[in-house]
Amino acid sequence: MRGVTRRALTAFSLTGLAAASLAVVPATADATPPSGVTGEILWQKTVGDTDIVYRKITIQPGGTTGWHFHDGNLLARVAEGTLDHFGSDCKSDGHYPKGSVFHEPDHQVHIGRNLTGKPIVLLVYYFNPKGAPLSEDAANPGCSFQ
Repeated sequence: MRGVTRRALTAFSLTGLAAASLAVVPATADATPPSGVTGEILWQKTVGDTDIVYRKITIQPGGTTGWHFHDGNLLARVAEGTLDHFGSDCKSDGHYPKGSVFHEPDHQVHIGRNLTGKPIVLLVYYFNPKGAPLSEDAANPGCSFQ
């Protein structure tokens, strides 16, 4: 993981996952913004050239993160609900029930969707290059869903 120190990963392991929400920074005119998503930064710190942010993201039933990517790596835990995750090939690359932990690598376009009737709560650590936004909107890569 580019820009992530062993100390930062150890802090991640020891501290637990941070609560998360999405930063919305339009990247293209065809961006697909999130829907039914709220977030709160719980903690943040810069270590060297890496911004570490701990956030809580809530995705309401039927909500979506919109297509997006991250300039750094993300580690997340599903605290409540079940997240369905899709890559830019339009195929599911993860079905994450409560208690699941997953990683999103830098610069890979993806979308998170709540296909259930209950809210999803994600606790997330972002490991981004210093000054980078938490996420950047992307155009739908040609999938039949947003």
